[in-house]
Amino acid sequence: MAIVSSHLLNGVDGTHASEVAVTLMWIAADGKRSIVFEGQSDLAGRFQREVKVAIVGGYEMLIASGAYFAGHDIPVTDKQILSEIVIRFSMPDPNGRYHIPIIMSPNSYSCWWSS
Repeated sequence: MAIVSSHLLNGVDGTHASEVAVTLMWIAADGKRSIVFEGQSDLAGRFQREVKVAIVGGYEMLIASGAYFAGHDIPVTDKQILSEIVIRFSMPDPNGRYHIPIIMSPNSYSCWWSS
């Protein structure tokens, strides 16, 4: 089984982004999506799940950043237009570790892969 994990960081005030909804979808060759898991980040802004990797297709991780920021008293100088973060990726090693940290703000994000 592969491990999918992340550490979500609030780029506005530098805190851990806790209780952020996270959904991992499997994308079939025909483009249809199926939910692999739904959950949320813990109080330290982290989540980790074991995933049985499909041989074909890809994955899409959805982070509910808009709902997170809407629930926080964070100064925003303009309208928030980003409602969710969508990251599409592959997992070529069915036993690999796929750690994708994300620094998020109301209208932008930065992510990277860290094994």
